[in-house]
Amino acid sequence: MLKDVGTLALFSGALFSGALFSGALVAGGLVGQVAADERVDLELVLLADASGSIDDGEIHFQRQGYASAITHPAVLDAILQGYDQRIAVTYVEWGAVNSQEVVVPWTIIDGPASAAAFADELLTTPRRAFGRNAIGNAIAVAQALIESNQIEGHRKVIDVSADSANNWGGLSIAEARAQALAAEMVINGLAILCRACSGRPNAYDLEAAFAETIIGGPASFVVRADGDERFAEAVRKKLLLEIAGPPDGHSPALRLAQDDDG
Repeated sequence: MLKDVGTLALFSGALFSGALFSGALVAGGLVGQVAADERVDLELVLLADASGSIDDGEIHFQRQGYASAITHPAVLDAILQGYDQRIAVTYVEWGAVNSQEVVVPWTIIDGPASAAAFADELLTTPRRAFGRNAIGNAIAVAQALIESNQIEGHRKVIDVSADSANNWGGLSIAEARAQALAAEMVINGLAILCRACSGRPNAYDLEAAFAETIIGGPASFVVRADGDERFAEAVRKKLLLEIAGPPDGHSPALRLAQDDDG
């Protein structure tokens, strides 16, 4: 499904060392950050593009968009429509095969204070991910973070943002996608179009590439972001849809997503 807003198996030794995997888990806040078996409506990994095509200004721009969205009243209202009235979110920046960095560890968002704390950490943590696109490895890391935390969500979602659908080395997107879907996770996408030019950053249809090769699972979608103002709107709409879950015509959170006019 395309939404126009302009919608692990564990690592093999051949791809990741045990030390890297353990480091990712600790960096992901899996030790002592949440109580055992915390119940939430949604476990959400935000996988943000920090590859070579994304400069430091764009890193801050992306983070600001997510910080604004997670603290937006409509998003907080949507969280309160859930059964448990709380979601768990972690923000991960990814680049090359061995460059996936947890910027904000797993955080339970259940109101303005926790959302503000998440946003503050997001905006103050230094960038550490670089390199050419390795989307397959990023998805695998996201799956491992979900499977290894001490949280139990009714839904488990991996959200991939990128300005291309290329994959340079490591696990293929198809393999990582298949493993995540087999684990009953949903993969959504944010297709980031060129901010500083009048055209597209790729010769191909980025939204279609996301729909065909990256997203998957029940009610998965791609959202398009194509400018400064539209980016903030796209992120907010995307979060509202993810919090709402699969549409059934009765979800108050889904109505919030549909009514959100930016």
